[in-house]
Amino acid sequence: MSTTSISSSVKLLLSILICEAVGIMSGLLSQTNMNEWLATLNKPSWNPPSWLFGPVWSILYALMGLALWIIWKSHFDETSKRIALIIFALQLFLNFWWSLLFFRFHSPALALADILLMIVVITITVFRFALISRKASWLLVPYLAWVCFAAILNYTIWSMNK
Repeated sequence: MSTTSISSSVKLLLSILICEAVGIMSGLLSQTNMNEWLATLNKPSWNPPSWLFGPVWSILYALMGLALWIIWKSHFDETSKRIALIIFALQLFLNFWWSLLFFRFHSPALALADILLMIVVITITVFRFALISRKASWLLVPYLAWVCFAAILNYTIWSMNK
């Protein structure tokens, strides 16, 4: 294996681990009294079963990691890459906070504000990534779609419980 492929492999592993770690850490920090509180909420009939969220988010974080890796290893100009990576980091930061706001702090309203901002920043990330790699950009589309669905669900739960 050449040094380049080792470097690329390490970048791939780090990219996926960073994204997955954000989800794991957010989930762990959100666990306090989550199930008891969640059970008291009115939810729409189309609310997905709880067991579905873990596998879906694991796949989405892996896709995000792949997209991040593609941008990170690209030979595009450093300024464009840096801007794209900063915007990516911002959406990941917002992603981290959503679970805490909703589940730990029991605030669907603050979580809704966070997720709406997240949709804006993810959309900007998709377009910034597209300037560098269409493949990286498309890898974020399922994530954007799921977050849009989650925002509608968040809004509906908030509306049903105010």
